[in-house]
Amino acid sequence: MAKKEYTYRGLTVEELKKLDVKEFSEIAVARARRSLNRGFTDAQKALLEKIKKGNKNIKTHCRNMIIVPSMLDVTIKVHNGKEFQPVLIIPEMLGHCLGEFALSRKRVAHSSPGVGATKSSSSVSVK
Repeated sequence: MAKKEYTYRGLTVEELKKLDVKEFSEIAVARARRSLNRGFTDAQKALLEKIKKGNKNIKTHCRNMIIVPSMLDVTIKVHNGKEFQPVLIIPEMLGHCLGEFALSRKRVAHSSPGVGATKSSSSVSVK
C-alpha cells in the first residue's frame, strides 16, 4: 500500500515551500490568516531570518509564531517557561502556533499520601 502524500488545502509540500508568507496567509485558516495579516513582531522577524540563513541551533521565546512553509523540516527549540524543547516542524503543523508543540505544564503524577493526610487516605495501598 503506497503512502499517501500530504496536502494542505490541495497543495503538496513542494508547492507550499514555494509560497511566501502573503500567499500562504490567503489559504490559511482564519485565525492564522488574521495573525499573519497583522504582521510579525521584531522577534518573529528575527526568527524567520535565522531560519532563512539556515542556522542549526535556533532558540526562541516566540510561542505565538504561526508556522509558515519556510519553517518546514527545521528543528526549533521553543521555550516552555523553564527550558527549551526541540520541535521538528512537519507539514501537519502548518498554520498552528509554535507554543502548541512545547507544552508548558507537566502531567500530574501523584504518589503516596503526604504528611498530614487523613487516616483513610493513608491506609490506601502504596503500590
